[in-house]
Amino acid sequence: MTTMTVETKQYQPVGWNLTELLPEPSEAVIAERLAALEDAVQAFVANREQLQSDIEPQTFLAIMRQYEALVAQIYVLGAYGSLWFSENTQSQEALTYRNRMQQVLTEIQNRTLFFDLWWKDLDDAQAEALLPQGAENADFRHYLQDLRRTKPYTLDEKSEQLVNTKDGNGIEAVLTLYSMLTNRLEFKITVDGESKTLTRDALMSYAQSPRPELREAAYQELYGVYEKEANILAQIYANRVRDWYNEQVGLRHYSSPIAVRNVANDVPDAAVDALLDVCRANTGLFQRYFKLKAGWLGLDKLRRYDIYAPLAKSDRQITYADAVETVLDSFEHFEPMVARHAARVFAESHIHSQVQKGKRGGAFCATVLPSMTPWVLMNYTGKVRDVATLAHELGHAIHSMLAEKHSVLTQHPTLPLAETASVFAEMLLTERMLAEEKDPLVRRELLAASVDDMYATVMRQAYFVRFERTAHAAIMENKSPAELYALYLENLQEQFGESVDVAPEFQYEWVSIPHIYQTPFYCYAYSFGQLLVLALYRRYQQEGDAFKPGYIKLLAYGGSARPEEILQEANIDITDPAFWQGGFDVIRDMIDELEAIRL
Repeated sequence: MTTMTVETKQYQPVGWNLTELLPEPSEAVIAERLAALEDAVQAFVANREQLQSDIEPQTFLAIMRQYEALVAQIYVLGAYGSLWFSENTQSQEALTYRNRMQQVLTEIQNRTLFFDLWWKDLDDAQAEALLPQGAENADFRHYLQDLRRTKPYTLDEKSEQLVNTKDGNGIEAVLTLYSMLTNRLEFKITVDGESKTLTRDALMSYAQSPRPELREAAYQELYGVYEKEANILAQIYANRVRDWYNEQVGLRHYSSPIAVRNVANDVPDAAVDALLDVCRANTGLFQRYFKLKAGWLGLDKLRRYDIYAPLAKSDRQITYADAVETVLDSFEHFEPMVARHAARVFAESHIHSQVQKGKRGGAFCATVLPSMTPWVLMNYTGKVRDVATLAHELGHAIHSMLAEKHSVLTQHPTLPLAETASVFAEMLLTERMLAEEKDPLVRRELLAASVDDMYATVMRQAYFVRFERTAHAAIMENKSPAELYALYLENLQEQFGESVDVAPEFQYEWVSIPHIYQTPFYCYAYSFGQLLVLALYRRYQQEGDAFKPGYIKLLAYGGSARPEEILQEANIDITDPAFWQGGFDVIRDMIDELEAIRL
């Protein structure tokens, strides 16, 4: 292994340290923070009378700086509740704090709404005259220009306040119930005569087992448990969809439910349509791969239980320490500065990697302020895919840290670009592992695992969004949960064709996907990010070191420029189907390479 220039240590899966956000969640500390926040809100609200079309630009700039500081206070208090609740969704203390903050922050949002509404109400000439000038104010300028994109969908102040209040006690409360219901679930599986009670993430580690009976048992237990809750979860989803439609299409007049996400992402409808259409046109590519994989596994045909089955015969475990050092080494090989950024997450105890009951499933990276190293949550179970997940989430953290010179208002990239560094980090990990591996059997395993991940990141996520479009329409047409389950099976049938047998219990898969509840139409960001990275990665292979400055500059933008502008610098047209097809061509080349390996 290459000698690291960052300090290494014996890493262990542990919890994180949140004291940088809040020293402790005692009433005294919380009351002090809330009092300081209230003072900041009152000071900001006192500016209301000054907000006239003839306000002096310097006065307006001072108000913007005040607004930026207020947002930072809000982010810190809100993030503490979100992260605390994520590490233990069954904690009454965490839930109470989170609910308290949601109520406080909703009230503050209502009290400060006047600023956004006043800014959007100005005519273009008035707004242009007030835009802060100079490189030092570029973040404010972009933020203010970006606010005006949503002017056509903005309601009057009273209506916006009512929506915020309604959401805080309505749909947000329902979504909290979804999290509590699903994260409390326990799953039982018998392995070598031993009965185990597991979290979802621990259970699904068996979906990558080399033993077909364990893969089958894991999925049957997962969706067997979800089936018992399915009608309640389907009802929650129906309410989510109706609330989304009534507010976004009915009140705000977005052209469609998915257009809300497209506008938020600042991505044209045409680009998303092109992406989803090209994904649909390439289902045959992964169907071909699944047929090949069945042969490598000695099966006549893959079952849905088998699509992530490893080609190796051993149930290989990777220690957490080895996983961390392998990922950091992959980053070091690419660019030492990138590795140093990733190492900060561990040095500052900003990662929660241990598996524990009640902890939120899956993984995420939370960026709070530019001055703070991001926090990462994952559930490390020792599988090869956990190493990829670690690289993925650290990629998000690196992205944020490269953009930490920007304002809290512009540090976060829009969703489609938010997956760029994370997926690229996974590609670096795969490249590093392949470079060190000469055994054709192991190389085949690594390549196949990479293609498996590309299916999961590109096609599976695109088909979640295709289902969402169908489901939103079906619910507004009063379709029953049973009809939604049938629609989901049709969705799976289109994905897999004749290449994979899909068991009936997979009709309940969609109620187990938090993104479609919490952030409708989010998932195309994964497909967008993966295909974008494949194009970028091909350039890296062609250009070598010359590629790196442009790539790092792309990440360093954060959210300080429009996605199309950032990508135009890389000569990428996201509305062109040929661009998206180029990503699938890279996947096709990998499948061709796999097929050509002779053992």
